[in-house]
Amino acid sequence: MARKIILCRCEDVTQHDLARAVKAGFDDLEEVKRFTGFGTGPCQGKECLRNVVEALADLTQRSAADLVPFTARPPLSPTRLRVLAVGAASAVASETRRAVASSSSSSQPSSSSSVGPVAPTPFTAPPSWTASHPGRSRPPTTARSGTAAVDVLIVGAGIMGLALASYLTRESRLKVHVLEAGHLASGASGRNGGGLRQQWSSELNIRLMQESMAICDSFASEMGVNVWMRRGGYLFLASEEGVRSRLENAVALQNECGVPTRLLSPEGARQLVPELDPDGFAMAAYNPTDAVVFPWPFLWGYAQDAQARGATIATFTELTALEPRPQGGFRAETSRGPLEAERVVCCAGAWSPRVAALLGVTLPTWPVRHEILSTEPLKPFLRPLVSVLDTGLYVSQSMRGELVGGLGLPEAPDGQVHLGSRLVFLTEMARHLVALMPRLAEVKVVRQWAGPYDLSPDGEPLLGELASAPGFFVTCGFHGHGFMMAPVVARYLGQHLLGRGTHPLFSSWRPERFGTGSSPHDQPVREEMVIG
Repeated sequence: MARKIILCRCEDVTQHDLARAVKAGFDDLEEVKRFTGFGTGPCQGKECLRNVVEALADLTQRSAADLVPFTARPPLSPTRLRVLAVGAASAVASETRRAVASSSSSSQPSSSSSVGPVAPTPFTAPPSWTASHPGRSRPPTTARSGTAAVDVLIVGAGIMGLALASYLTRESRLKVHVLEAGHLASGASGRNGGGLRQQWSSELNIRLMQESMAICDSFASEMGVNVWMRRGGYLFLASEEGVRSRLENAVALQNECGVPTRLLSPEGARQLVPELDPDGFAMAAYNPTDAVVFPWPFLWGYAQDAQARGATIATFTELTALEPRPQGGFRAETSRGPLEAERVVCCAGAWSPRVAALLGVTLPTWPVRHEILSTEPLKPFLRPLVSVLDTGLYVSQSMRGELVGGLGLPEAPDGQVHLGSRLVFLTEMARHLVALMPRLAEVKVVRQWAGPYDLSPDGEPLLGELASAPGFFVTCGFHGHGFMMAPVVARYLGQHLLGRGTHPLFSSWRPERFGTGSSPHDQPVREEMVIG
């Protein structure tokens, strides 16, 4: 019977699907959303959220008050790209009137209705639900008694931290403990576009990504988790002469490294993607072996592998204090109790400066918001991920048919991680996307979200042990490329921690290369092809 009880009509999620999620260990509302897909369709949870909350509370023997509902993603209803691209109040008003007229003629919400995007509106809980909640999707965990001792404490359960935990437990008997302040996939690793590419302008990055692609290729068979990897390639477009020459040089270097990238004319690019407007770019570069994956299963696979080999992954656990011990190693205070660790590895991405600050260390990195949108499903037509080097726009088509894409917008950094969605992103992304492929004007945007890019002064990551804090390692500043590089970087970092050699990247990316006391903005950012 549970197989027939539908909780989410948009994504066809049944009570049986929910039970499978709980059995797999996903009993948090946001984790269940990622595992089942409920609330990611046109209604954005507005119709199904109550059903899922009540069913999840019953399955986990918890009260509904213990489940903090997630915030529905804007836009309020699916909205056409042309409406967003125009950005005119009259167009939005016209679309709103059409939506109201459509909804008044039917008791069921119409999938063709569309209203202007609004700020995200939290689900309103019934009066019987607790009004005051600690703001987490799970009740506070009772602190353990005593002090646990571990060999390696990893701060951050994104793909970098989990890949490192998987490698260390696979290659050694070290006691590994991973701290995560939220749920799995709550940070940048669960909020990116899933691109994997070998098109870079430095040999180090090309070689690293060749290795990372090989790891990703075998991930599903080794971990038993389908990550929906599809090698449709990356198609880079360029119009400005400065970008054009840079692209030519990068393609030559990639060919020397064995990456089969080739330069294309606008006509050649349109043979791959006929929907492209040929007047929007002067040349293109295409590597058919680049790929796109579904990010969340990567985290689940690494987490399950690490846990099966003895690692502890403590979600909803905050690191509140960290200090060196006189005899070496560190003492950490967490929301679940104290820990003592011989070494600490900060894999917190955009939150890394906060972790380092607990030791009185200033990291020269800073977070910048990066936003992404997803459209309604379309028939398959877009094989490669398409990226415009001049603007930073990128878009790919998922296995289910949605277009998923992002665009970087200027935002004054203030040191804080911002994950809120903005109307300006929807309008700018829509304008550029419709200009790139005019036939997409009538396609509807279903949802948007944001994740943090993690920037450094010279555009390169920080990796290795801090001289000012022996035993404390950092891996951050990847400029949005940490997800695709994590499999290989975690492997080399693991080898380094186990004393099995040091890769040249530890010299190129040494954390303190900027000198002491340097400001994050002392040097201009030098980025290669900051896409995907």
